[in-house]
Amino acid sequence: MPAGLYRALLTVVGAVAAIVLAVAISSVAIIAAGASPEAAFAAFFNFGETERAVVNGITTMINRSVPLFIAGLAVAVGFRMNLFNIGVEGQYRIAAICAAFVGSQFAAPAPIQILVIIVVAAAVGGLYALIPAVMKVTRGVNEVISTIMLNYIAINLAAFLVRGPFTGERAKGQLTTSTPTLPESAWFPNLNGIFELLGLPAPRGGGLWGFLIVAILLGVAVWVVLERTGFGFDVKASGLNPSAALASGVNPKKMVIAAMVLSGAIAGLIGLPEILGDKHNFGSNFTPGLGFLGIAVALLGRNRPVGIAVAALLFGFLDRAQGPLQFADVPPSVIAIMQGAIVLLVVVANEITSRMALRREERRAARQLGRNTPVEVAA
Repeated sequence: MPAGLYRALLTVVGAVAAIVLAVAISSVAIIAAGASPEAAFAAFFNFGETERAVVNGITTMINRSVPLFIAGLAVAVGFRMNLFNIGVEGQYRIAAICAAFVGSQFAAPAPIQILVIIVVAAAVGGLYALIPAVMKVTRGVNEVISTIMLNYIAINLAAFLVRGPFTGERAKGQLTTSTPTLPESAWFPNLNGIFELLGLPAPRGGGLWGFLIVAILLGVAVWVVLERTGFGFDVKASGLNPSAALASGVNPKKMVIAAMVLSGAIAGLIGLPEILGDKHNFGSNFTPGLGFLGIAVALLGRNRPVGIAVAALLFGFLDRAQGPLQFADVPPSVIAIMQGAIVLLVVVANEITSRMALRREERRAARQLGRNTPVEVAA
């Protein structure tokens, strides 16, 4: 069997085994909570009885997956450089509020308005990621520590801005605060037409977020940059062996800065699907935790855009089940338990399969070497 096919088969088998074990662990937690595992897992696949309910469930799952996919891409760029960018959470929060506020201060034709918001978000996220990058290359500060601290700063700074300088008008009786509402020219068109072409009813609410197209294009662009360009090779080489990269003419410090800024720029886009496609502002109840979930999605997807997309859809599928789980009298914390178990077991499975593939390759190389070694004949 070819080495590539063998490794792919091991990866698939390991992922399936990890998911089965995660289901078993979750079943124990469900029983401990006094609920029925059968009812819980039936709730995961309960999309409703009507066409509209099914469409709404699928739309909710995909909409949840879009920001998780972008978050996974942001984390994966850092991982390829052997950098642990935990600061994605803070980077997307500060970028989202700045982009939402800037976009609410002017009106322009829709393409220009949306493009400006995207550029502002990417620029703010990249600049915020530049801080830990500079600290690392100039003072040797570990990016894990610096990004964790910067997360707290960004989260609290965003909370201050949304209640202070960036706050918009609040309706009477409204408890939450938010930035001014974006003009309609900044509302990203939805993709509800896909359901209509299939003869299905359009989903309720904001519908299927049009930013899905941007996320797909972003995934393709990240794949091309990391896998098919000299920059991607330099990033990987600098992450694997900075000394060897330096000897070959690559400046590892510049690559650290470039990789962190690129990771932060991608992270800055995480909040835009919700801002442009649904809420049209940044509020004090803006969705938190997407950056931290992005770490799990990147690990589960093995830092590859296609794998990250599958992992994001899996997490979106699990998150969508929160409503049906409540109707089945199952605590929603089961979702967090399952997500954590899947990520942990997949990481373990990846390590085991990687070692198995390496040992197979070593044995193959040893056999090949043995065949090519001349045999000495005694005189």
